[in-house]
Amino acid sequence: MFEAVYYTVDSIDGDYANLRRDGDVSGETKLVARALLPAEIEVGSRIKYEMMQYSMEA
Repeated sequence: MFEAVYYTVDSIDGDYANLRRDGDVSGETKLVARALLPAEIEVGSRIKYEMMQYSMEA
């Protein structure tokens, strides 16, 4: 079984968002198409990735 992975939206650039994995100290970000993310995201939003889907974390 896969564990959920949590990200914070680091920046938004047009149709893409840069996500930073929570707890990652390397400074690396993951570029993700906004079409795959919840429509209401903004910089600083916390995102959960689980079972190949992104959702907002309350």
